Amino acid sequence: MLTCDVIMLQAKKGKKGPGEKGKGAGKGAGRMNGHHQENGMENVMLFEVVRLGKSAMQSVVDDWIESYKHDRDVALLDLINFFIQCSGCKGVVTGEMFRNMQNSEIIRKMTEEFDEDSGDYPLTMAGPQWKKFKSSFCEFIGVLVRQCQYSIIYDEYMMDTVISLLTGLSDSQVRAFRHTSTLAAMKLMTALVNVALNLSINMDNTQRQYEAERNKMIGKRANDRLELLLQKRKELQENQDEIENMMNAIFKGVFVHRYRDAIAEIRAICIEEIGVWMKMYSDAFLNDSYLKYVGWTMHDKQGEVRLKCLTALQGLYHNRELNAKLELFTSRFKDRIVSMTLDKEYDVAVQAIKLLTLVLHSSDEVLTAEDCESVYHLVYSAHRPVAVAAGEFLFKKLFSHRDPEDDSMPKRRGRQSVNANLIKTAVFFFLESELHEHAAYLVDSMWDCAAEILKDWECMISLLLDEPLPGEEALTDRQETALIEIMLCTIRQAAECHPPVGRGTGKRVRPDATRIGQPLKTDPWFHTLPYSVDAEKVTNLLQLPQFFDLEIYTTGRLEKHLDSLLRQIREIVEKHTDTDVLEACSKTYHALCNEEFTIFNRVDIARSQLLDEQVDKFNRLLEDFLQEGEDPDEDDAYQVLSTLKRITAFHNAHDLSKWDLFTSNYKLLNTGIENGDMPEQIVIHALQCTHYVILWSLAKVSEGTSKKEDMLTLRKQMRAFCLMCQRYLTSVNTAVKEQAFTILCDLLLIFSHQIISGGREALEPLVYTPEASLQSDLLNFILDHVFIDQDEDSNNGQQDDEASKIEALHKRRNLLAAYCKLIIYNVVEMNTGADIFKQYMRYYNDYGDIIKETMSKTRQIDKIQCAKTLILSLQQLFNEMLSDLGPSFDRSSSAFCGIKELARRFSLTFGLDQLKTREAIAMLHKDGIEFAFKEPNPQGEGHPPLNLAFLDILSEFSSKLMRQDKRTVHMYLERFMTFQMALQREDCWLPLISYRNSLQAGGDDDTMSVVSGISSRGSSVRSKKAKPATGKRKLPEEESSSSSTEVWMNREQSMQTPIMMPSPHLTSTIMREPKRGQTATGESYELRQIKEQPSACHVRELSLFSGKMQFECTQKHVCLFFLQIWCLWSFNACSRRGTGLMEDDEEPIVEDVMMSSEGRIEDLNEGMDFDTMDIDLVIMVLSQGTSKGASRCL
Repeated sequence: MLTCDVIMLQAKKGKKGPGEKGKGAGKGAGRMNGHHQENGMENVMLFEVVRLGKSAMQSVVDDWIESYKHDRDVALLDLINFFIQCSGCKGVVTGEMFRNMQNSEIIRKMTEEFDEDSGDYPLTMAGPQWKKFKSSFCEFIGVLVRQCQYSIIYDEYMMDTVISLLTGLSDSQVRAFRHTSTLAAMKLMTALVNVALNLSINMDNTQRQYEAERNKMIGKRANDRLELLLQKRKELQENQDEIENMMNAIFKGVFVHRYRDAIAEIRAICIEEIGVWMKMYSDAFLNDSYLKYVGWTMHDKQGEVRLKCLTALQGLYHNRELNAKLELFTSRFKDRIVSMTLDKEYDVAVQAIKLLTLVLHSSDEVLTAEDCESVYHLVYSAHRPVAVAAGEFLFKKLFSHRDPEDDSMPKRRGRQSVNANLIKTAVFFFLESELHEHAAYLVDSMWDCAAEILKDWECMISLLLDEPLPGEEALTDRQETALIEIMLCTIRQAAECHPPVGRGTGKRVRPDATRIGQPLKTDPWFHTLPYSVDAEKVTNLLQLPQFFDLEIYTTGRLEKHLDSLLRQIREIVEKHTDTDVLEACSKTYHALCNEEFTIFNRVDIARSQLLDEQVDKFNRLLEDFLQEGEDPDEDDAYQVLSTLKRITAFHNAHDLSKWDLFTSNYKLLNTGIENGDMPEQIVIHALQCTHYVILWSLAKVSEGTSKKEDMLTLRKQMRAFCLMCQRYLTSVNTAVKEQAFTILCDLLLIFSHQIISGGREALEPLVYTPEASLQSDLLNFILDHVFIDQDEDSNNGQQDDEASKIEALHKRRNLLAAYCKLIIYNVVEMNTGADIFKQYMRYYNDYGDIIKETMSKTRQIDKIQCAKTLILSLQQLFNEMLSDLGPSFDRSSSAFCGIKELARRFSLTFGLDQLKTREAIAMLHKDGIEFAFKEPNPQGEGHPPLNLAFLDILSEFSSKLMRQDKRTVHMYLERFMTFQMALQREDCWLPLISYRNSLQAGGDDDTMSVVSGISSRGSSVRSKKAKPATGKRKLPEEESSSSSTEVWMNREQSMQTPIMMPSPHLTSTIMREPKRGQTATGESYELRQIKEQPSACHVRELSLFSGKMQFECTQKHVCLFFLQIWCLWSFNACSRRGTGLMEDDEEPIVEDVMMSSEGRIEDLNEGMDFDTMDIDLVIMVLSQGTSKGASRCL
């Protein structure tokens, strides 16, 4: 149906209504009926050509134009059907429909032709054939308007019909129609905007020519030309008005409604195209009337739409000539753009930062200092595209302003270069951000835009070493440290060519051609002496040679510089005892000691000399230190510790096996155990050094070139060292215990059974399995030092501030992760994880991710053992609660609710696939049931077992059982129940009742027994009209599961409670038709299970409402059914009288049975035809309990 704008447009032109197709409508009327099939074929060809996108679109459009000139109704009908088929509709608009039906009627008819089985249509279909459909579709519309812009679009017929059709389709409830027509309308609008722009340019040119001709002298003026130009301008103006009317019709009829469509793709199309209009024809569209739509849509919920808004605005802000028209919009929506830099969609955040960079480029006064600061900190973002965009913004704001004098002056180097002030600015920014450990992230963010500044290492070294110029302030100590760190990060970035750790997404850094050699030309190592005292500075400086091109020492004949470097490193080693400095020296030696370089021999000699001196010094000091006895001198202890630190740092990266450090370190550790007064740091470093000795020995043995004696020596040393670490687990000092624990976990994991994997069977003698005492010590350490509160940890002498708390938490997480790896790799027993899993809720914020991952990994290894471990953790918590609160605890207490919530969390970890976890869940219920009935109540059999409340916790896992498994678990539960338990209604028995109900909910109907009905009378939910059983064969999975879950039940056949005595087998008098699932004897699986159970189970398994019984219910059947239940009960009652049951117990039991049946009689009334009088008769007979009636029944 035509919109108001189109109707007004037609009225203005004197056009006919949409139902009257104009004069040309009768041209093809005579052949329209016979043309339908041919038309359909032509239409399919047009659709196929556009879909494939192989033909030149201009030739396709030209062919259609020729067809339109020949018969415009037929050609227009083809175009209409083209749009219909592009929407995925299989219907075809016939000529009769085109002539006699309104657009709304046509659309309604086409809606009925849609394929309802699939929601896909060409714009959303996947596959190579639809890959280019959208671009071909849009190209077709653009070429169509371009080829028709001089004549056909002004014929007051084609464009009006197309616009009317697209407007109607865009208002359809069918998404395919709405999406396709909106895209077509927006592309049509874009093409019309281009036509309008060309008309505007032609009008301006015509007006200019007219003014120039009119300003000529009268004698030279050509009146004919003036009239011609005037006529041309008039025609252009009429065409311009015509195009504007079309654009207004599309904008008001489609855009205004669809830019807020429910579908994000449709909204994105509208915003994308309006951005094109404003950029293409800014004089007409770049005003607040159109910009407001983009501003409003920036609050869209979908990131795709917000992204289109930002890209549309970028095209506008990129043109500085349009800035004046954007001032009001910028002031109105600037805050929203700034907030979008923190958008949850990274792509949106990146484009928001780029947009702000363009805004900053247009004017420095628009963004305030607060706006800029909100972008500055994003240079430290973990997402690289966001960080790079923020780096470009930072560079534009702080580094792109240079004095004009600097460009005119000749280039200077070093401290006087142009980059000197910019490097200082980078240092100042890094210090003000107060994120001193993230210099690598700052460098990576600015690497693409400020590489020239960041690679000016000569200027950086000059700033560090040269004297400041007159009037220039020297760098402070803090600024020098920051500059050295930035210089190290830039060199690492240029050499390694990858982003820092944690920032792995985004574009890879372009590698440099060679490794860095430029800083060596100035040889900063002659001048590192002023910084050799500062540990932080020298640590960073020592890492620089790791990224240099070391061949330059030989090719450049710089051997004297190498000797100077080695000499200074040696001096630093002898002077410093800081671990970071010593490790940096060790890594530098390791980088220099590369056999590929010709400098290897020179460096290896220097390293051997250094280590010889340090090892000899350590042995000499250690001997004197141990001879001093119980009162060692503090100076001697310091000397031993300093030397041991140096050896340990070098042993981390270098093989020191030839110095036999194991003997001296083991002797030192043994003395510390015997005396108990060994300084803490000495013990820690001795443990670490011995650990390195073991690992280097293992590496040598793994190569296969060592002797058998070496493997035996390693095995002996490894076991002795593990025993030593176990002894240190009981040390008084916490740091020593943590070091011993960490080393033990590493060694147990390395020397576990996995050491022989990968074809290394020769290492089997080295496999070490920890004994039970060691496993217990490790677990106790975790419980005592990891699962503690922050207050307890802060009372141990640590500073009570946030930084120390975070550091302590990080250390505890590492300890827990080390132990959890032992569980995952089966080094320790999996059931030891119960003590870890039970802490899941209490320490969820600190260790929840580690514990959850451990549960996931253990389940992958052994589902059943993992389930047993989970239930064991719940049992441990339950026992702890009983010891604290006593057996008469309140089940609404926080402790019990916490255990139940933990069980719920455990249940969620099993996932939704019940088939994969069915055996594990069944075993979990088995262990839980056994635990619940394990401890009898000392007050007597009439009181619940002490652990009965555990069934309430166990019910959290009932939903994970499959239907057939619920029946099996329910039968296993009843083995532990006495007859009196089933009759109890006190609150203390509610866990048993709720657990049984959870097993019966959703299970087979035949699991409902007479006695089960007593307990579930008030909570049983049954359909008023139960569907009869279909007698279907069990699936293979169900049959196998029944047998598998049967295994642990059959193993417990001998487990019977004292009161539940065996009784003779009884069979039902109700005949059932044999089903396909029965055995050769005619007995089904359920009946065989009933026969194997005690007599009480016989009574329970006689279901009142068996979904598997298919029989005709008559009055006689009902009477026999209820009488049979009573007879079976009376028979069992007689057989139990010797066990203590009194005759007085009979009447209440019968009453309870009938009470449990009263709620179900209504169900029978709805599904069976008999009178309630007969039911009352049955109740009366049963209540009398006469033996005469029983004998008649039998």
